[in-house]
Amino acid sequence: MSPPLAPPGWSRWLVPPAALSVHLSIGQAYAWSVFKPSLESALHLDGTQSALPFQLAIVMLGLSAAFGGTLVERRGPRWAMTVALVCFSSGFLISALGAWSEQYWLIVLGYGFVGGIGLGIGYISPVSTLIKWFPDRPGMATGIAIMGFGGGALIASPWSAQMLDSFGTGPSGIALAFLVHGLSYAVFMALGVFLVRVPRGTDRAAAAGGPSAAEGVQVSARSAVRTPQFWCLWVVLCTNVTAGIGILEKAAPMITDFFTDSSAPVTASAAAGFVALLSAANMAGRIGWSSTSDLIGRKNIYRVYLGVGALMYLTIALFGDSAKPLFVVCALVILSFYGGGFATVPAYLKDLFGTYQVGAIHGRLLTAWSTAGVLGPLIVNWIADRQEEAGKHGSSLYGLSFAIMIGLLLVGFVANELVRPVHARHHVPAPPKEAADVRREQSA
Repeated sequence: MSPPLAPPGWSRWLVPPAALSVHLSIGQAYAWSVFKPSLESALHLDGTQSALPFQLAIVMLGLSAAFGGTLVERRGPRWAMTVALVCFSSGFLISALGAWSEQYWLIVLGYGFVGGIGLGIGYISPVSTLIKWFPDRPGMATGIAIMGFGGGALIASPWSAQMLDSFGTGPSGIALAFLVHGLSYAVFMALGVFLVRVPRGTDRAAAAGGPSAAEGVQVSARSAVRTPQFWCLWVVLCTNVTAGIGILEKAAPMITDFFTDSSAPVTASAAAGFVALLSAANMAGRIGWSSTSDLIGRKNIYRVYLGVGALMYLTIALFGDSAKPLFVVCALVILSFYGGGFATVPAYLKDLFGTYQVGAIHGRLLTAWSTAGVLGPLIVNWIADRQEEAGKHGSSLYGLSFAIMIGLLLVGFVANELVRPVHARHHVPAPPKEAADVRREQSA
């Protein structure tokens, strides 16, 4: 399937909605927790078992993005979106069969493995194309799309809950909910498949996967992973995501623990509202902060994510249990940085490595997300469990884990400071014709 070239007069503003149709769909992953209680009751699972499909899906997201990134660049966005549609929707259909037959391993296979591949390919499918359509505002363009992944749960959570209420929380009800998800997302993602186009004309070489000298530095994916810049950004993304997901994964019990000894403890409904606020901050940060990066630069915005993020963690650790508004505001800022970090990194990669194989490079970088998806919850949960066994309670359960998060963010801050332009030995030479065109432009 060759990349579909845009016809003359095609509006580039039709491409972000195509990307959104995919990202809003695969963003359902953040709403997996809606199914956990029903699965645990219907299939007699514990909390660790019911989390396995989500954990495997995040691992497969990073791995499929890393190994499939080059194919995405070669085959184009329509091929990638089609693969994402088939895998993500098939994952739900396999899970529906697993729930109906009460075979939990089918749910793990479907949602976790097959659906996880759809997550990874779908996540990176529009990135390179958006950057090529919006070379003047790459942060805003990728932020619009990746905002959808952060906001997908805002749609999926109430929708999934309503289906479980209507269909029931037994095996057949869960199976029917999975079936409706799979079919509905297939239709919605198909809009992106049919709408997406790659630029033509002066940008045709870049759209076809070749370097364009007019766009400056171009580095292949194979060369990029051999540069210190790539690994500095890997550390930056991993530490920023670890810090954000450490709060996101345990948000409701965390705010409850912080104010358990106060005169006004946090109720279950208030804790759920806090989780919804965090999702909104995650989504808003993806478009707000990434657009800001177009104005102040990528390195500067990551200085904000990592430096101010460390200060927010320090504030919660020292004063978070003294006032609910302070705790909530600091957590919202951290989650906005979490979302902003995801949305800004494709533009950062474009600045360093060019547009030649930016999608493939982005895919490899997302292995940092897979690492952080394990590391963040492990730090917060394991330490909280050990502190509880030691007789501690309330906010004291999180003091050590927050100190670790501050340290990780400072490591990421240093890594960001070490980012420099890529050495010329890693650059892809421009084709002779393009090089001649550039020389003529320079002499004019």
